[in-house]
Amino acid sequence: MTDSNPKEFWENRYAGSERVWSGRVNATLSSLVEDLPEGRALDLGCGEGGDVLWLARRGWEAVGVDISETAVTRARTHAGLEDLGKGSAEFFVGDLPAGMPAGPFDLITASFLQSPVALDRREILAAAADRVSIGGHLAVISHATPPPWSEHKHGPDEMPTLEGDVESLQPNVAWEVEVGELRQRSAAGPDGQVATLEDLVILARRLY
Repeated sequence: MTDSNPKEFWENRYAGSERVWSGRVNATLSSLVEDLPEGRALDLGCGEGGDVLWLARRGWEAVGVDISETAVTRARTHAGLEDLGKGSAEFFVGDLPAGMPAGPFDLITASFLQSPVALDRREILAAAADRVSIGGHLAVISHATPPPWSEHKHGPDEMPTLEGDVESLQPNVAWEVEVGELRQRSAAGPDGQVATLEDLVILARRLY
């Protein structure tokens, strides 16, 4: 993990490219939550807003937060171009966990909330857990192993595990883990190279 300033690192990451992500929803996320009744949702590390916009199209009151001002500006622009019907999409610049909006939320999502610069993942997940409504859900999708084209070194102790993430959620909250597993998917790297990646997938429902 590098010692770069997180805000500077991620701002440079987004500002250095016209578009970083496809704009489509994370396919694993959509499969996890597509049958949940709409309500209030929060996406952590929302990037350019693809997951938030997908939720809003389905009727959710969806909020996204990201540390990069460029990413949030792009997400707001994309939202302004859409007729979201009864759904809504709002985006805010904020560091996590300090900048996490107040709950409760019926759904909190975090897709690949991992970083080569400082990121207190346990503290972020604990703060998210406190903001999930009773009966609400938390969906967390993570790299279980680093992509082969990753430019950043990830030691085995730095990669998320099911036990570690669930433990982070539990200090004051009880959960039913509805999905907790490793999944494989095919993906293409920045130079077109194809590899099979392994993701850690968690969907947990708050009991109390």
